[in-house]
Amino acid sequence: MQRPGKIICVGRNYDAHAREMGNPVPAQPLIFLKPPSALVGPGEPIVLPRVSRRIEHEAEIGVVIGRRLRHARPDETLPAIRGIVCVNDVTARDLQSTDGQWTRAKGFDTFCPAGPRPVPLEGLDWRSLEIFCRVNGALRQHGRARDMVFGLPELLVWISSIMTLEPGDLIATGTPEGVGPLADGDIVEIEIPGVGLLQNPVRTEPAA
Repeated sequence: MQRPGKIICVGRNYDAHAREMGNPVPAQPLIFLKPPSALVGPGEPIVLPRVSRRIEHEAEIGVVIGRRLRHARPDETLPAIRGIVCVNDVTARDLQSTDGQWTRAKGFDTFCPAGPRPVPLEGLDWRSLEIFCRVNGALRQHGRARDMVFGLPELLVWISSIMTLEPGDLIATGTPEGVGPLADGDIVEIEIPGVGLLQNPVRTEPAA
């Protein structure tokens, strides 16, 4: 997948995930950025930095933008989507807690696996999309897009009111409940039926 100009992520966009983390559901979309350097594709390793003791998977439905959006109307949003991809918003949970903001916890190299390729929404109702996360074959997460607090049109309206969305930009729309730890040697799979399967091995950062 082509490297995006920016990666915009949405936090706490499923009620159950917000509850499992002990957080309130936001009254408006909670967004943050990952650096494009975090992006890796299918089969590439997720590298666990030694500075963190708790690194977790977050399976997410990803949206790749196909046309420029600025102050978009709801009816302009879905036609501007180039395609849907699987995303893993890998997070150093301990650093997220201690830092008080999320840039370091979310921004390490390899912390944004995405792919395998954007699949157009034509013929698909975004509300029918489902996402699964498996680690070593065991199911960890299962979510449905219709259970999002803020759906795809609402997210694109909100984000485009703040920053211009350009072709190729990637939006990770939030994770359902069931986030959990990754360890050296794991194989993590993110699957959206009808879209594809994203598989990545997990490796610990080599010692300095």
